[in-house]
Amino acid sequence: MDWDLIESQFRHLMRVAISVREGAISSSTLLKRLRSGSRKNATYTAFREVGRAIRTVQLLRYLSDAPLRRRVTAATNKVEAFNGFSQWLGFGNRGVLADNDPVEQEKAMKFNALLTNAVIFHNALDIAEIVRQLLEEGWTIEPEDLAHISPYLTEHINRFGEYSTHELGMQPEAYDPKLDVDFSPLREQDPTDAGFGQAA
Repeated sequence: MDWDLIESQFRHLMRVAISVREGAISSSTLLKRLRSGSRKNATYTAFREVGRAIRTVQLLRYLSDAPLRRRVTAATNKVEAFNGFSQWLGFGNRGVLADNDPVEQEKAMKFNALLTNAVIFHNALDIAEIVRQLLEEGWTIEPEDLAHISPYLTEHINRFGEYSTHELGMQPEAYDPKLDVDFSPLREQDPTDAGFGQAA
């Protein structure tokens, strides 16, 4: 890393950072300006060196901090599980965006995200209803049990659909978010330390 370059450009780096923070310039506009003639732009090169320093510090923290690695792994597993679930739902044309129009591409991605979130919400409602039934039957439901349940369930989904019109006028029941389960033990500890960070 070129520390001398960072030191010589420090005042420019701070000026740019403050401009972005105060909203005087957008980050996208800044990137466009820095990219133009970037090889000759000392500020751009200094930012690249600062980025290398930050990345090195983060990698060293990651390697030396086991709890941090567990948190990062848990978050990565959740993101990968969501992406896999979203890709499974967007099975048409194997998820390939066949249109070159950016507007149509954005629509396809947003529609897939909307569908994914709707199915996740439906799965969460089904899981909550089953938990309520088990509680009524006298079962004891621990928060640790629910911590291992994933809403990315696919076995009950017919992707090709069943088409009927007689249910169009039906009104769904009101959504009840309350579950009679005490989640305070989970809030008092790091979920990854207890083994709840693993993806289902």
